[in-house]
Amino acid sequence: MNYWLMKTEPDVYSMDDMLADKNQTTVWEGIRNYQARNFMRDGMKNGDQVLIYHSNAKPPGVIGIAEVVKEAYPDPFQFDEKSNYFDPKSSKDNPRWLAVDVKAVKKLDRLISLTELKEIEALADMRLIQRGNRLSVMPVEKKEFDLIVALV
Repeated sequence: MNYWLMKTEPDVYSMDDMLADKNQTTVWEGIRNYQARNFMRDGMKNGDQVLIYHSNAKPPGVIGIAEVVKEAYPDPFQFDEKSNYFDPKSSKDNPRWLAVDVKAVKKLDRLISLTELKEIEALADMRLIQRGNRLSVMPVEKKEFDLIVALV
């Protein structure tokens, strides 16, 4: 099993929105960074655990846990001309962008802020903490995942 962190802006799509969705499952779409796409394509498998991170929030932080329930497939929004995620260079024969489906496992009892995470010495090497790492999808070590979940 692999572990991941996926960022979302809570005013666009929050953990509460995921919990309210049908079957508490959503298409994780709109990823338009090649490295993040490659993580989804090459690494994400059904059953992988995901930390849901609210970015562009005050404060930003980990708010919930989800699980990958459908492995990478072509992001349907890249083909929709009305979508903000439309990509005219992508084709159905050769799609550029991928999506995965994730299902809410649980909302944490409290948000674990980025500031709090930065103060934990055992997380000093976590990708999220590293300067300049702004990816919206990134791998997390099992020990990092377990430590964060144990904080609540």
